[in-house]
Formats: sequence, structure tokens, C-alpha cells
Amino acid sequence: MPGTPPTRFAYLGPEGTFAEAALSSAVASSGGTRFPCPSVAAALAAVRSGEADAGLVPLENSVEGSVPATMDGLRDGDPLVITREVFLDVAFVLVARPGVSMAQIRTVASHPHALAQCARWLSGSLPGAALLPETSTAAAAEAVAAGRFDAAVCAAIAGERNRLAVLAKDIADHPGAVTRFVLVRRPGQLPSPTGNDKTSLVAVVGDRTGALLSLLSEFAVRGISLTRIESRPTRERLGVYSFSLDCEGHVAEQRVGEALAALHRVCDEVRFLGSYPRADDRGNRSLPVESQDAAFADAGAWLARVRAGEAV
Repeated sequence: MPGTPPTRFAYLGPEGTFAEAALSSAVASSGGTRFPCPSVAAALAAVRSGEADAGLVPLENSVEGSVPATMDGLRDGDPLVITREVFLDVAFVLVARPGVSMAQIRTVASHPHALAQCARWLSGSLPGAALLPETSTAAAAEAVAAGRFDAAVCAAIAGERNRLAVLAKDIADHPGAVTRFVLVRRPGQLPSPTGNDKTSLVAVVGDRTGALLSLLSEFAVRGISLTRIESRPTRERLGVYSFSLDCEGHVAEQRVGEALAALHRVCDEVRFLGSYPRADDRGNRSLPVESQDAAFADAGAWLARVRAGEAV
């Protein structure tokens, strides 16, 4: 990626989404221009085309799991790499046009993940309402303001921007939900290792016995902990899957670099998605001596002496 910091940011819009809030927490308001995109695919396309220097999109939620549009969008198309992750606490409100009461609500719109995270509350409080998907929580609020739906589940900021009334607060079925967003750029210079990093990649293992085990073994034998692994169909044929995964460590570390090189050997395809600082407070585990770079360097030097015919 270019050596200069990004100044043009695309994000999943419209204005008032949780993605905008996550971008604001990651980049100072004075840190360049930002523009909303109608979909995850559009945000990623803006980065690939050069229209944006970086893009921020949701990757997973602590309640609903991964965001397929982002997982597939990073796997397909021209390569992009993650340079940062952002964790955002997610709180939902129910909004409607001023003067509309709960008894008058027949339709509720929102992003499918938001509707799922509030499903129990909605079924108990609005049992007769139809739940309708929208491209984002903010788009749902805009649609309510335009009269297309009676109510929306969204962030408080989306209700405020559309001059809607809040009928209920904190309606999520699981309080404390967190969404993980990632900032992506075109490939280039990677963030330097911090000692508390995460590496992401996608691997296609093919339809053969023990394929997944061979993938996992490359991490296990090097003492690398996986923090996430999920399968997605490649859409080529039944039985062929790609595995999206995160592991502790940075590709600049010997153990992580060796693991990725080994995956390139045993997998049908490997796409590197970046090494970047961790945003959570868990931190990487302390490495045992045998997994540290010095141990790999010592082992490599020993092997070189063996191959040179020296007494070892």
C-alpha cells in the first residue's frame, strides 16, 4: 500500500450506520474525506478502483457471526489487505415518524443482522409487525422518514439525522453485542509488527481426505493459535470450500511466515488478507521459547551446518 496515510475513506453507508461510527472511532474527523457506499461490495470496489484509499466494512458480529458479503468480497476480486480492525459496541433503538405509536406499527425495517439481534424483543413487543430487510440500519431509518415503513431498528444517530422519534431503547436480545469492522487497502507495505498482532487469510483446501486437518496442523505444529475459522462455499461445485481464518501473530514472524508458506504448498489456493494490530484486550499469548524467532533462526543455522557436512 502507499507509504502515505489514506485520506479518502469509503464505508458501508448511508450516513448514520454503525460503520460510520466505527470509522469515526478509528480516524479523526480531520483525517481526510469519507463517503458512504450502498453496499459492502461497493465499498470494496471503491478501494480496488482507487476511488478510495481505504474502506471500512463489517466482518463479524458477536451475536450473528460473520458478514458473508465481506467474507466473499475479500476472497474474490483483486486482492485487498486488512490494515486495522475496529471493535464497536452495538446498541439498537426502535424509531418511527413523530406521532406514530407502537400500536400503529405494521412494518419494521432494518439490516437482517439487526433484525436478528432484536428478534425476541420485536416478536414480544410487536407480534403483528412484518420484519423487512434493508441494506443497512441507516437506510431503514431513511425509508421510515420517507414513509415506506412504519418503524426501523437502527443506531440512535440514524434516528436523529432523520428526525425520527425513539419509541424504545436498548432493544437487542443480547446486550453488549460487538461488531468487528476492518479497514482494508490495496496491497503494499504492511503495518509493522507490534507483538500483539493478528493475521488473516483465506485458504481453499479442495475435496480430499484430511484436507482440513493438514491445514490446521501447519498452525498447531508451530504453536500458532487460531482466533477464528469459518468455511464458505467457493461456488465452484459442491464439496469445495474456502476457509477464512485469523491467527495470532504477524507474517513477519518466522513461525507465521513458515505456516503460510506451508499452506501455499498443501492448499489449492491461499489469499493473504493482512497482518495488523489486534483491537481486543486479550493480547497474544506469551510464546514458548521454541516458537520464538530466535529458536527458528538457531534451527536454520543448525540445518545449514548439517547440509555443509559440518560436525554437529
